Amino acid sequence: MSSMTETSPDLQHRHPIFRDIQLGIGTWAWGDRLMWGYGKDYQDEDLYSAFELLVNSGIRFFDTAEVYGLGRSETLLGSFIRQMKEPVTVATKFMPFPWRLSRRSLYRALRFSLRRLGLPQVGLYQTHFHLRPIAIETWMEAMVDMVHQGLTLAVGVSNYDREQMQRAYDFLAQEGIQLASNQVEYHLLNRKIEKNGLLKHCQDLGVTVLAYSPLAMGILSGKYTPENPPKGMRNARYNPAYLAKCQPLFEKMRQIGTAHAGKSPAQVALNWVICKGAIPIPGVKNVQQAEQNLQAIGWRLSQEEIEILDTLSDQLQV
Repeated sequence: MSSMTETSPDLQHRHPIFRDIQLGIGTWAWGDRLMWGYGKDYQDEDLYSAFELLVNSGIRFFDTAEVYGLGRSETLLGSFIRQMKEPVTVATKFMPFPWRLSRRSLYRALRFSLRRLGLPQVGLYQTHFHLRPIAIETWMEAMVDMVHQGLTLAVGVSNYDREQMQRAYDFLAQEGIQLASNQVEYHLLNRKIEKNGLLKHCQDLGVTVLAYSPLAMGILSGKYTPENPPKGMRNARYNPAYLAKCQPLFEKMRQIGTAHAGKSPAQVALNWVICKGAIPIPGVKNVQQAEQNLQAIGWRLSQEEIEILDTLSDQLQV
């Protein structure tokens, strides 16, 4: 397996909870019926089997949120953890709804999340978005309290732009706390954080980028074509015309994967994120997807391959 120093050039600046992590798992689909079809395409036993395989294979970072499945994701993750002996790092998120108007809202939300998870503490607590009217500094002040009370080891943000993240970083730094992470959408079809400088800014500050939807909601698996587009809500974003433009990228991903002992396009896409210095957190709904995700680590794309993929993806940014 490639060393972590080779894989992540910003590793020495990361928060300690991320030092040994190349790949995490997102649990958005756990309990979500509307977007992902929980209860139809997959059941609790499918999720547990995937979780068990991942943990036994060394994956120990799982990201959830209070709004995923209206709390069901946290409940499932907590019940799975209690059935395993190996330590697992849990990250969850606070949604700053407009009617949540004080720091006590964050405290109560974390308490409820801990109750659903069945844990005394989480590894990482994040604000899910920045929503008005409450200032970023108000939530960061509450986060400081949560760290001091031992309810979370680290503080992160999600979907923060450069200016918002800097405000969070500066406030926490004044309190002697390092902003651990910024969770944002990042993949070959959405490289916004590269283009606007957020990725580099995160790396300069030692803020780890957690890349959600690193497979573009399954599009980068390469299985979708103009004749076979995704169904439901994904179709509006990844329609047949757009998928037609993606085919040269998908074909190159297949070629590159073949050159790396038969890796799939999805595994190439995840490894690309890792090579960029971020931690991908793909979702899993079954053992097959878990096995696929595991094959994204332990090897490395060459710089030339990364540049080829970058060039092909430049015309596809959404």
